Amino acid sequence: MAFTFAAFSYIVALIVDAFLIFFAIFHIIAFDELKTDYKNPIDQCSSLNPLVLPEYILHVFFNLLFLVGGEFFSLCLNIPLIAYHVHRYMHRPVMSSPGLYDPTSIMNADTLNKCQREGWIKLAFYLLSFFYYLYGMIYSLIST
Repeated sequence: MAFTFAAFSYIVALIVDAFLIFFAIFHIIAFDELKTDYKNPIDQCSSLNPLVLPEYILHVFFNLLFLVGGEFFSLCLNIPLIAYHVHRYMHRPVMSSPGLYDPTSIMNADTLNKCQREGWIKLAFYLLSFFYYLYGMIYSLIST
């Protein structure tokens, strides 16, 4: 049993992925509160927007570890989501602060449904990734 950089990458990915799962759950709950009019869109967007960049940075961080560690299959699994994040952030509404969610347009039914569906898809991706990273960590620890 050897502790390699790949095993370290998977351990970091597991921990960070747990945070990303909580971010996705928070987004889903926030959009559900908006849909049922429990919260003000301005307050909700001001609580969601500060989480966008940390989510993206954390996701890119452990993928850089996969790149350095030579875990190219794990990196290839994450590249589509990274590309989607970059595309989504480059085409965000014009706002004065960083973030994706504009309070004036978030209450449109199409936008709200799209954001909620995006949250569910990210949650599913992060959950599946969590179990894959767990497998990858165990495999890299016992293989060498």
